[in-house]
Amino acid sequence: MKRRDFIKSSSVLVSLFGSTNLLSDTYINDNLENFFYNFFNTNNLKDKNKEDFKLNNEPKYNDVPKDSIEVVQKPKNIIEDIYVQEQFKEQFLSVRKKLKLVQTHVGYGNFNIISFDDMLKVAKYSKNIGKFTKEELSFLESIFYYDPTVHGFFGKRISDNITKAVNKKEVTKIPHTGHYLFKGDPEKTYYKMIEDVGDSLTLTSGVRSIIKQTKLFLDKVHSVDGNLTLASKSLAPPAYTYHSISDFDVGKKGFGKANFSSRFALTEEFLKMRKLKYIDMRYTVNNKDGVRYEPWHIKII
Repeated sequence: MKRRDFIKSSSVLVSLFGSTNLLSDTYINDNLENFFYNFFNTNNLKDKNKEDFKLNNEPKYNDVPKDSIEVVQKPKNIIEDIYVQEQFKEQFLSVRKKLKLVQTHVGYGNFNIISFDDMLKVAKYSKNIGKFTKEELSFLESIFYYDPTVHGFFGKRISDNITKAVNKKEVTKIPHTGHYLFKGDPEKTYYKMIEDVGDSLTLTSGVRSIIKQTKLFLDKVHSVDGNLTLASKSLAPPAYTYHSISDFDVGKKGFGKANFSSRFALTEEFLKMRKLKYIDMRYTVNNKDGVRYEPWHIKII
């Protein structure tokens, strides 16, 4: 059975989720909540130190431009603090390890645009990695196909098939960055920004394949002790990233990880960006998607 046909088969999903209705259009909220209680651990943080799970560099409202704040009322029926359940920790950890090894094998830049099928081939024929097991594939596909609205992420689903590949003829590698951009508006917009803002501005993340986004998301989940709720506030789940079709991130050269924090909004580069009429910010403060403030994320579509 081809991986692209997996979604037509419910056997693996049944074993992982205990439900064949996860992907149904008529799947009701109550059943979805039951699924999450079965698959993820939804313990409250009463017995934990909340500071341990607090994302770094959360924006302070007095540190960001007022036009970046969008007041959105929190929806009801949200399950807070959803964790990867203990019984799936082994698959979670082994998948993360193999994805890291595949990235090392093909190189950081190439990993940005690697497809699901190519990733499987690399792992299978590499002595240092090994074929993905049935359980590991089940975990990968569950992370891609689940509905994150149950824990407060309301971004648009961008990709419907985990095997969707980046068309290499439609992307171009940006020199000295290790990243790619889609040809057309994304590439033109980036170089126009460099012209208007200055050479101190650089591309910090461009095209991300589904596998690239999966690795980033699982790494973020791991960094917050398996908490999908917190992870999705900082990074979109694999099927929901606009990096797979258009958007890109920029930063200040030499600013390091601070480029992915609200501190970037205080840089001279960002102040110049705000004056540009041809770009927009995807994730404002308190945006309706449930994502943290990202002044570095350039909206194309």
